[in-house]
Amino acid sequence: MESGGRVEAASPSSGGSSSMVGEKQEQKQQQQQGGEMITEKTSEKVRDDEVAEEEDEEDDGVDVGFVPGPLVPLKEQLEKDKDDESLRRWKEKLLGCVQEDLNGQMEPEVTFHSIGIISEDCGEISTPLPVDEKQSSRVLFTLREGSQYRLKLTFIVKHNIVSGLAYSNTVWKGGIQVDQTRGMLGTFAPQREPYIHCLEEETTPTGVLARGTYLAKLKFEDDDKRCHLELNYSFEIKKRS
Repeated sequence: MESGGRVEAASPSSGGSSSMVGEKQEQKQQQQQGGEMITEKTSEKVRDDEVAEEEDEEDDGVDVGFVPGPLVPLKEQLEKDKDDESLRRWKEKLLGCVQEDLNGQMEPEVTFHSIGIISEDCGEISTPLPVDEKQSSRVLFTLREGSQYRLKLTFIVKHNIVSGLAYSNTVWKGGIQVDQTRGMLGTFAPQREPYIHCLEEETTPTGVLARGTYLAKLKFEDDDKRCHLELNYSFEIKKRS
């Protein structure tokens, strides 16, 4: 009886030891799995950081060590390139006959000759530039609500190549800004003949609140933030009959 009792008493002890060993093994496995998960997460984070850095470098598109050279007159550039026959011919084709007009001035000059509007309502209306300050507040054109139109510009480039010529057109009504559009015209070489460029097509708003007189400012800048034109003008939107 006593020996049997001892055996029975020993059974729970051996079972407890087994369960403790099992629990320790499970804890060890969990720790290993947790360590693997942490390692995987760390690796993923490192990869994500590397990808983000690569994307930032691609977005910037600028070499950290790159330093732009000084602006050189186009006439001087042509003199330097005269020994390179293919490059000389390419520039002659690009510049046409304006080489005779080059005077060594470094900065490009963009002169706007006119601003016009093309619309199904009024056909084409052109206004010479520059606009007299006394007439800057007058209505340049009148459109019906819901009509499509495009602004048309005529300009000449002198002295040097103008790079990245862009525009912004901001519109106000009753002192509140209601619209702003931005766009890129491009890069233009000097030439005697004027460039003719139409901006993107736009549509006038509709409704009672849309009718009335608007004030606007049209501005043109190049890559070097040189402002070539800043024009204040106004236009009117009428009810469609």
